[in-house]
Amino acid sequence: MARKLRLEYGGAIYHVMNRGDRREQIFLDDRDRRRFLETLEETCGRTGWQVHAYCLMSNHFHFVVETPRADLCAGMHWLLGTFTTRFNRRHHLVGHLFSGRYKAQIVDGSGNGYLKTVCDYVHLNPVRARLLGANAPLSEYPWSSYPEYLRSPRKRAAWLRVDRLLGEWGIHRDNLAGRRRFEQDMEGRARQENQGEDPQWKGLRRAWCLGEKTFRKELLELVELERTEQHYGAELIESMEQEAQRLIAGMLKAAGWTEKDLDQHRKGDRKKVRIAATLRRQTTVGWKWIAEKLHMGHWRTAANAVRLHR
Repeated sequence: MARKLRLEYGGAIYHVMNRGDRREQIFLDDRDRRRFLETLEETCGRTGWQVHAYCLMSNHFHFVVETPRADLCAGMHWLLGTFTTRFNRRHHLVGHLFSGRYKAQIVDGSGNGYLKTVCDYVHLNPVRARLLGANAPLSEYPWSSYPEYLRSPRKRAAWLRVDRLLGEWGIHRDNLAGRRRFEQDMEGRARQENQGEDPQWKGLRRAWCLGEKTFRKELLELVELERTEQHYGAELIESMEQEAQRLIAGMLKAAGWTEKDLDQHRKGDRKKVRIAATLRRQTTVGWKWIAEKLHMGHWRTAANAVRLHR
C-alpha cells in the first residue's frame, strides 16, 4: 500500500498531529494526559528530541518537535506504540488507538517567524475549541506547553525548549520580565482569536511545509532523492510539477521559444503537442496542469491532440 513520504534530516522541525481512531477520544481523563506527557518525555530521552510546543485535546494532540538525529519516524513509532499499549492496558482495551498515519508538517526554523506561527497555532488550540471562558486567561488550560513557558526554568520540564520561540517573539532572556511580556502578548493573541479565527490558520493546516521559498525548494530537492513509487503526498505532487517545469523550460529553449510564445501560438501547435506528449511520458502531472501551462485550452483538447499525434 502506498504511504506518505517522510522527510528526515538532522535539525528538522515538525508540527506533528494525530487523532484518535474514528475521531474517538485518546485521553479519557487527566491520568491519561499525564501518561502521554511522561511517554513523550521518555521519547525525548531516547531520541534527543527538543519539544518547542504541545497541546493535548480530547481526541487529538499537537506538538512541535526538533529532531537533531533525523529520527522522527523511529521516535513516533515508539511514542505512539508505547502510549497505545499503556492506554489499552489501563482501560482493558485492545486494538488501534490512533487513526492512520500522523501528520508531520516540516517547519522552517531559520528564525523568520515560521516557528512562532506554528507554536502560536498549537498554543491557541483551546481558544479555537472554546474550552475556555470568554474572559479566562489562556494559561488556565493546563494541558499545553503555554503554562510551562510562564514558569521559571527550574520548574519547567527539561525536554521543553523555550528559547527559540521566545526569540521569535523578540524576547531574548528567559527571565521574569521576558516571561511576563510573552504572557501579555499571548493573551492578546487569545483575545483576537476569540473574536474570530485567524485566516492564516487555514493555509497552515493544508500546507505540507511552512517556510521561505528557498526552504521549500531545498525540501523539494530532498523529495526528488527520497521518493519511490510507494509514496504519495502533496510534496510529491509539487516536486513532480517542479520537474515538469524544468522539462518545459528545456524544450522551449530547444524550440527557440519563450514562455510568452506559448500564449501566442494556437492551442494545437505541433510544438506544444510534442511538449505535452513528453510531459505525459516522463512525468505524472495531469492533463489539466499541462493544458494550463502550455495554453492549450481545455484539458480534453490537449489530451486529444497528443492522442492524434501518437
